[in-house]
Amino acid sequence: MMNKTKLVLGMATATLTMAGVLAAPQAVAQSKAERVAEAANSRVEALEAQLQAMQYELQALKAESNRPSSNVDSAKVQELDQWMESVKSAPVQKKVVHDNTLFFRGGYAHQDEDRGGTLDPDLGGSPNGSAIGPIDQRDAWYFGAGFDFGLTEDVWGAMNNTQVLGELMFDYTELGNNANNGLSPAEVAVVNSLDLNSDGVADYNLPPANTQKATVNMLRLSASPKIKFLKNSALRPWLIPVGFELDIISPPSDAITVLTPAMQFGFGADYRIWKDIFVGADARYHYAPGNIDGVGVNGLTAGGYLGIGF
Repeated sequence: MMNKTKLVLGMATATLTMAGVLAAPQAVAQSKAERVAEAANSRVEALEAQLQAMQYELQALKAESNRPSSNVDSAKVQELDQWMESVKSAPVQKKVVHDNTLFFRGGYAHQDEDRGGTLDPDLGGSPNGSAIGPIDQRDAWYFGAGFDFGLTEDVWGAMNNTQVLGELMFDYTELGNNANNGLSPAEVAVVNSLDLNSDGVADYNLPPANTQKATVNMLRLSASPKIKFLKNSALRPWLIPVGFELDIISPPSDAITVLTPAMQFGFGADYRIWKDIFVGADARYHYAPGNIDGVGVNGLTAGGYLGIGF
């Protein structure tokens, strides 16, 4: 009986031992898998926590960027950046310079020669064959106006701050307004004796004195290059090396000629008094080779002018 009991106990012990041996690896494997799963779960939870933290930080940055900045220096920097961008994107604009000028001038004039008179071919009985003698007025006054048009700001690259302008101008010169230009007493007597109808009665009844007084004058039309220095200065001297002009005289020459070409030379300076308003002074000499059938037109003009830039 005892032997059977020992045998049963031995078999039970062996069975339990075998079961323990077989179950031990499975228990070990199961505990290892659980540990790996737990570690993976911990990592996932850590990553989720980091992602949530990053999301919170990103949301905070967005909210901060949408708020108005209270930092004065930051606002100034942003304003400066905006100004620089606007300057870079704006088109380049040139400074407006009024190189063209409208001017009005006047002053003193002097002729080099006396003015000749006119001949009346119908007065063959006059003592000298001429209605009047020389007109001896030489001193005169003049007034006129003109335009300056800018051509180049640096003499086509040859001289800095030196302009070349084209000047178009006219001036009226008056030497006298009470000069004899009619008939002398001798010519009056001849005219009064004429009987064109042959009826025995003179056809004229002129007074014994000269019948007409003439205004002795001249009109000059000119086109000239003008070299103007010191472009950016208020005071600007200038000169005209040579210019072309047409002189129209009244009364006409002995040959009834009224027009002749001539030249002019000049210099002067102007001063900017306010914005584009200028005052200036100039002197010019007018020269024509020869004369207009006995009438000389050479002479000097000198005076002042007022200019308006446009």
